[in-house]
Amino acid sequence: MKGPILVTGGAGFIGSHVVDALLDGGHDVRVLDVLLPAAHRERPDYLDPRAEWIEGDLRDPGAVARAVDGAAAVSHQAAMVGLGVDLGDIADYVGHNDLGTAVLLRALAARGFAGALVLASSMVVYGEGRYACPAHGIVRPPPRAAGDLDAGRFEPPCPICGAPLEPRAVPEGSPGDPRNVYAATKLAQEHLCAAFARETGAAVTALRYHNVYGPRMPRDTPYAGVASIFRSALAAGEAPRVFEDGGQRRDFVHVRDVARANVLALAGAAPGAYNVASGTPRTVLDMARALTRAFDGPEPRVTGEWRAGDVRHVFASAEAAAERLGFRASEDFDAGMREFAAAPLRA
Repeated sequence: MKGPILVTGGAGFIGSHVVDALLDGGHDVRVLDVLLPAAHRERPDYLDPRAEWIEGDLRDPGAVARAVDGAAAVSHQAAMVGLGVDLGDIADYVGHNDLGTAVLLRALAARGFAGALVLASSMVVYGEGRYACPAHGIVRPPPRAAGDLDAGRFEPPCPICGAPLEPRAVPEGSPGDPRNVYAATKLAQEHLCAAFARETGAAVTALRYHNVYGPRMPRDTPYAGVASIFRSALAAGEAPRVFEDGGQRRDFVHVRDVARANVLALAGAAPGAYNVASGTPRTVLDMARALTRAFDGPEPRVTGEWRAGDVRHVFASAEAAAERLGFRASEDFDAGMREFAAAPLRA
């Protein structure tokens, strides 16, 4: 490519692995990162010095103008992550995720950008996953009622007849149904980038990450993922606390696979939205037990607690990414958990 590839949020967990994969592939890389205190206490020591570094806020037009100048492609990883269940954070989520994306897109449009833009999206845009009722086929259950969750009834029933549902893999064509503030901002980012693609003709790819784990995950923040929370508990000699009954199904995908998906998408040959996932669903309790074995720690403790905004089952169909993007996850889950158990978490 003529010109550097800009990676927003390139100091973060996923963004830094994208930076490494691009540099290892011979690309010039420029990083824009604000080093949010909620995610970083200092500039991380794992940042590759081969990348050009700009410390700046994505909401700052001046910083963004410098970052996009001459950029041949953009991997947009910068975001405030987590559930966003505290409405005191709502303006921060919308500002960093949606306003920041709008400022980036405006700067790209002003420069006649015609390269590939890859957006870090998320499986949270789907809300609850895909379910089938024996009598009514594919249905969309509403958010689970607090009374049901308090009583330990964690599985969503058919919204028509109340029958038990069978969870299914979610394809990219499933409608958006965000269930928390973070999810709403990620879906809004997708819509903004789609509008940018229509207006400019740029190739835009939204990568809907499922549950990403691996080295450099943050610890001890409200925005850490469940794997990081369990890993922090084990490091403290405590049993991982598993909410609900542990039967929530997710797709755990290694961060190096996610970085590889970004490199493929930056080629710009297959615009659209894609699940980035292993294609093998596991329960949260399965993951906790695998991490406990790798760490040689205490067995997970199933608490029955629940969090507002959490969904029961979300796991992916990985076929579209394989067929159109050429991406299939290759990292072994058990080996990845052993690596993750030994890797230091980011302060």
